[in-house]
Amino acid sequence: MVLPCDRHGVRGCRFHVERGRVKVNQSLIPAARPIIGDEEREAVDRVLRSGMVAQGPEVKAFEAEFGEQLVGGRECVAVNSGTAGLHLGLLACGIGPGDEVIVPSFTFAATGNSVALTGATPVFADIEPDHFCLDPRSVRESVTERTRAIMPVHLYGHPAAMAELRAIADEHDLLLFEDAAQAHGARLDGAPVGTFGDFAMFSLYPTKNMTSGEGGMVSCGSPEVARQLRLLRNQGMEVQYANEIVGFNARMTDLHAAIGRVQLTKVGGWTDQRRANAAVLDAGLADVDGVTTPPVKDGATHVYHQYTIRVAEDRDRVVQALREEHGVGSGVYYPIPNHRLPSLERYAPGLDLPRTEEAARQVISLPVHPSLTEGDLERVVEGVRATVRAGA
Repeated sequence: MVLPCDRHGVRGCRFHVERGRVKVNQSLIPAARPIIGDEEREAVDRVLRSGMVAQGPEVKAFEAEFGEQLVGGRECVAVNSGTAGLHLGLLACGIGPGDEVIVPSFTFAATGNSVALTGATPVFADIEPDHFCLDPRSVRESVTERTRAIMPVHLYGHPAAMAELRAIADEHDLLLFEDAAQAHGARLDGAPVGTFGDFAMFSLYPTKNMTSGEGGMVSCGSPEVARQLRLLRNQGMEVQYANEIVGFNARMTDLHAAIGRVQLTKVGGWTDQRRANAAVLDAGLADVDGVTTPPVKDGATHVYHQYTIRVAEDRDRVVQALREEHGVGSGVYYPIPNHRLPSLERYAPGLDLPRTEEAARQVISLPVHPSLTEGDLERVVEGVRATVRAGA
């Protein structure tokens, strides 16, 4: 039997039911679901009617509004993807061949890729077990005479240990960057993420906490970094045909910026709903042996891009059973650590990162997005409880 579903947040795909284990009237709860409404469509139509669809006034307004709302008024530069934001941010800060940048291995490959694309070397450090972010102790052990910077990831929407990482950076005269791809609106000790580093990148991919359809936003720690970013994204020029450096075409379009501006008015409410949904999951799973729910550090505001649990038993069995027996989608981010990927393992021969490896075997990200109903949340909780207990 085949039923409709919203796999990966995209309508129209289908999933197979084996051995009659899913009720025929039960649709799959997707792990993620982008929210695009009439306001976003109207904004795109407005830009199309204007005739100016490339980088223009919408991008400029989006940069200013994003900076004011999410990063304490910092100057922001919009680009065409989160990866481009990391890559150009590194270049704008002078990272290049011969340099080392310390990054986590437990993250999406774009973090390490962006370092490698500059000609520098990504140096992979281990994570702390509670929040899945860079462990300052592992970072300290990874510093060499070639280290130029540290780039933590605020993974799943939880802030990294920025005070400790700043202390290490200052001690060794290093730059500090932020991969905030998943952390729009997260805070640490009252300060928003994106304000701690020499630059910070926010992704605007469709499944992030807010989207522009595709794109990235870079929060800049100085006017010099911002100007270099603007040059790098636009063929090395601020004035047309007056190319100052060799650059890229990494501009955001006004079409994408128009979507982002609308989403920016909604992301605060969506974040509140994510946090409320996470609280329901916390309460429902608190007493399940073999499940560890995501703790939140004192002083931190978690924005739950993902609600990521650990399971002590066979993770893949749990993922399969949730989907087939309970109609609950989930995600595994990230099953192969970066230092084990064929594309990046040459930078880390023989490296042992035990907490990273353990997380890669155990984590499951459950649905937490704002579109969930009370019934959806109940089904997620019931599905996890039944599935884990069945394997105990």
